[in-house]
Amino acid sequence: MKYIYIIVLFICVACNDKLNIQQAYKFSIATMPVPLEIKKGETVEIRCRINREGEYKDTKYYIRYFQPSGEGSLKTNAGLQFTPNDRYPLEDTIFRLYYTSTCTDQQNIDIYVEDSFGQVEKITFNFTNNSQTQDE
Repeated sequence: MKYIYIIVLFICVACNDKLNIQQAYKFSIATMPVPLEIKKGETVEIRCRINREGEYKDTKYYIRYFQPSGEGSLKTNAGLQFTPNDRYPLEDTIFRLYYTSTCTDQQNIDIYVEDSFGQVEKITFNFTNNSQTQDE
C-alpha cells in the first residue's frame, strides 16, 4: 500500500496542466552572392531570405542598417528608402534590397534583422570601389 501512495504522489507531481508553447525560434539570414566591386552611381541587388528553425505565426521581423564606411543608400524593391539606424517592418521572409553607391571609397554596410522576441541576426557587405563612375 505504501508503494501505491508513492506512485500516486509521483504522478501528481509529474503532471503539468500547462502547455509549453514555443514562440521564439532561432533564425538566420541567407543571401544570394553579391558583387564585390561597385562603381559610384551603381546599384547592387541583395536577395535575402529568413531561414527559421520553426514558425510561430505572430512573429514579426524588422530590419535596420548602418554604414560604417563609405556612402550610399539602401532601399527595398518597393522603393522604400532606409534611413540608417531606423527600424522598419519586413512584410515577408523573402525580400530584396538595393544598395546604391554614392562615393568612390570602399563601402561597408551592416544589415540587422530582428524578430519580435528580440533575437537579432547581422549580415555585412563589403564593396571595393571600382574607381570609375558608371557612365565612364
